[in-house]
Amino acid sequence: MPMSKKPIQTLADIARLANVSRSTVSRALNDSPLLNQETKERIQAIAREQHFRTNAPARNLRLRQSHTIAFVVPTYYPEFFSGEDLFGLEMLSGIGNGLHALGYDLLVVHVAPRDTAWAHAYLDSGRVDGFIIMASNRRQAHLQSLVEMDAPFIAWGVPVPDFTYCSVTGDNVTGGRLATQHLLGRGRQRIAFLGGPADELTVHYRLKGYENALQTAGRSVDPTLLAYGDYTHASGIAAMMRLMDQSPDLDAVFVTGDLMAIGAIHAIRERGIRVPEDIAVVGYDDLSVAFYNNLPLTTVRQNFPLVGKLLAQNLIQYLQTGVVTNVTTPVELVIRQSA
Repeated sequence: MPMSKKPIQTLADIARLANVSRSTVSRALNDSPLLNQETKERIQAIAREQHFRTNAPARNLRLRQSHTIAFVVPTYYPEFFSGEDLFGLEMLSGIGNGLHALGYDLLVVHVAPRDTAWAHAYLDSGRVDGFIIMASNRRQAHLQSLVEMDAPFIAWGVPVPDFTYCSVTGDNVTGGRLATQHLLGRGRQRIAFLGGPADELTVHYRLKGYENALQTAGRSVDPTLLAYGDYTHASGIAAMMRLMDQSPDLDAVFVTGDLMAIGAIHAIRERGIRVPEDIAVVGYDDLSVAFYNNLPLTTVRQNFPLVGKLLAQNLIQYLQTGVVTNVTTPVELVIRQSA
């Protein structure tokens, strides 16, 4: 006598049949706007075919919000939240304040590069309601995973093409242009560009602003005046040394991160060259160290309190309405002694 099929009794059973996560099944059965219509209808059809009925008390427990948002930290970036990464610390402060104002707690989550189950684990257990992630080319696998599972999240950084998700980013083209225009206005003739990783979209757009300012002034872009680092102080020193070797006559440099800019100043002075008299330096972000540096840094300011507030507000709005927002925040030039 053939054995009867195992009865379908739980969300996990439906998830197994549909080859999706339990949280996706939950959203489909509750007609969530966060799920695309095709996936929703397919899961609902499976539930009908299996005569599945939800257990009301268990459903209410599952749907209880944690009012906690996870900030995702990549484990392959050991400097994140260290003394070396003041950007991460200031970003975290802005996000924490933004979430607190909305009645949400912040949980820091460390994620390994090849871990594909982390988002399911946190959502299915009900520990968090959504995620905030720093977008970059190095984290596309994490972004893709979140998009494919329809997880609620928002990213800081230039939106990656072909993905649809909430994001907040600074006006990088304008920032690059403001920095370069300032140096041109100070009469500088050979202005170098020292960027973060060359494959990052953020760096690409800041370079575009640099190029636009030069071209508007009738200048051409000299490849010997371009160098790249990884946002660390040490990479700023190394890249600035290369720039001075390649172009001994340079008289200014626009650096796309404050820690690298301070490293660049260190390298310039090591050569016995004066800042800003011989080489002017402009940074980016306006971290607190830019003001307290022994040579206060001229830099492009990103408003971290505003950024954190928008990341929090727009993610919570997405949780409530399913509306995808892509916001660009303004930047401004802060003039100090380095330029």
